[in-house]
Amino acid sequence: MDALKVRAYGKINLTLKVLDRRPDGYHNLSTIFQSIALQDTLELNREAEGIAIEVKGASLPTGKDNLIYRAAALLKRRYGFSGIRIILTKKIPIAAGLGGGSSDAAAALVGINYLFNLGLTPGQLVRLGAEVGADVPFCVLGGTALGRGRGDELSLLPSPPRLWLVLVKPSFGVSTAAVYRHWDTDPPEENPEPPNEGRILEAIKAGDRKLLIDALGNDLETITCRLYPEVKDIKLKLMEAGAERAVMCGSGPTVFGVAPDKETAQQIAARLRRIYPQTIVTCTL
Repeated sequence: MDALKVRAYGKINLTLKVLDRRPDGYHNLSTIFQSIALQDTLELNREAEGIAIEVKGASLPTGKDNLIYRAAALLKRRYGFSGIRIILTKKIPIAAGLGGGSSDAAAALVGINYLFNLGLTPGQLVRLGAEVGADVPFCVLGGTALGRGRGDELSLLPSPPRLWLVLVKPSFGVSTAAVYRHWDTDPPEENPEPPNEGRILEAIKAGDRKLLIDALGNDLETITCRLYPEVKDIKLKLMEAGAERAVMCGSGPTVFGVAPDKETAQQIAARLRRIYPQTIVTCTL
């Protein structure tokens, strides 16, 4: 086999709770990750030597600042292979809180392992992924998982009831590091819509969609909405258009609105897309 295509699925956080700051500068989290159907595609091709990255659909670095490159370089350094050319076709918005870069890196790890018969187990790929980025281990496994530590200490969970989602990404990006800096220096007094991890786990066990939706939440929302008031406006617009809940993705700025069904999701998206061109209908996996 000389070539291979791999899908890289985006993610949302059903809950995201910030616990405390770690000695290494990161923060301890408790979060429930959920894969979504929105995906990038990686085409991997064997080459005689080197690592080459090509990106379609977005303007991204193709060298050492690219997480795909870092993942490939890590595997090449540890386990050795001739060379690789990877063509990335982007569909997941960048700097959006949807895990696109992490998912691409995870797909590169999985694809190179398969293409070159490196024989690495999922557990080994997860540990390698943690060296590339905090969200990469989850993206290697996908599905639904409880993440602790930096988010890379994972416990797999059963799939919750499917949710139809409207993702709304404004024109600006958000620096995750800046959001956490503000969390440390000027923490929020109160989150009006706090995540309820226990109820999410209960909802997953019971297959209770309403309980699941009611328990969604993100601790970082209050900080990002303070820094970027438009994120709060997007939440309100999604609710006004018919969403059952609206929650920020990761550190933002994308917000996902939960719709009762696919048809309603498409109707909501049609309204929001007039203002925000990067409005996407997808669903949980």
